[in-house]
Amino acid sequence: MPINPDKRPKANSGDKVIQAGVTSTEDVVWWYRERIKELKLDTWFHPSVSVQRSDAENFDHMRTFDKHPEKNIIQKGDLLHVDFGITYLRLNTDTQQHAYMLLAGETDAPDYLKVALKNANRLQDIFTNNFKVGKTGNEVLAESREQAIKEGIKPTIYTHPIGYYGHAAGTTLGMWDSQNGVPFTGDYPLHANTAYSIELNAATFIKEWNKEVRIMLEEDAFFDGEAIRYINGRQKSFLLIPRNNAMTDILEY
Repeated sequence: MPINPDKRPKANSGDKVIQAGVTSTEDVVWWYRERIKELKLDTWFHPSVSVQRSDAENFDHMRTFDKHPEKNIIQKGDLLHVDFGITYLRLNTDTQQHAYMLLAGETDAPDYLKVALKNANRLQDIFTNNFKVGKTGNEVLAESREQAIKEGIKPTIYTHPIGYYGHAAGTTLGMWDSQNGVPFTGDYPLHANTAYSIELNAATFIKEWNKEVRIMLEEDAFFDGEAIRYINGRQKSFLLIPRNNAMTDILEY
């Protein structure tokens, strides 16, 4: 393992899983894996935890998922991103959400990060409102990107079917490196009674950080032929660390 087991957060330690200036992103990854096993479940991919913060480093899409540093120590004021999926009853989940590490004296995430999350939620709405039986994935992708850009949102959409396989057979709606359409699988039409991981990100320039922040969201959803319904809600506010006892539910059902 890439971390010292003695420093790994203990399962069931609640907010103490992450301690600013001590806990690394890899510590949290392995806590997730151990907690999943405690619950007698399986991962269908290795979880990832990454950080965006007020520094000179620009967002690197590939590093976020594949090449994050071994020892990225979490600090106060960090925006954390988690990519997480389990297998249960042969079905797979695939979700991405964000948490914010409160600075001293803060009780909530700053407004400029809330605006970035709001842009990503709006991109979700634009995208899922374009779902229609018979449309191809490439048609939905093009319509959604065009509308989002007109609204001042910088979109990247890379949604895929989900089910017995994490990336299941069916209509592909964009890939992170293919935003002008995906040959073959993107040409398949949408069908009713199908499930998707609504996976995308919206980039927002944060003047307080003097750089773009990408809110990367992924929520499993069911398309009944008329509308998309998020199976377990979707994130509309940041998870806070340490958790604010007065915090309302983060999911919209």
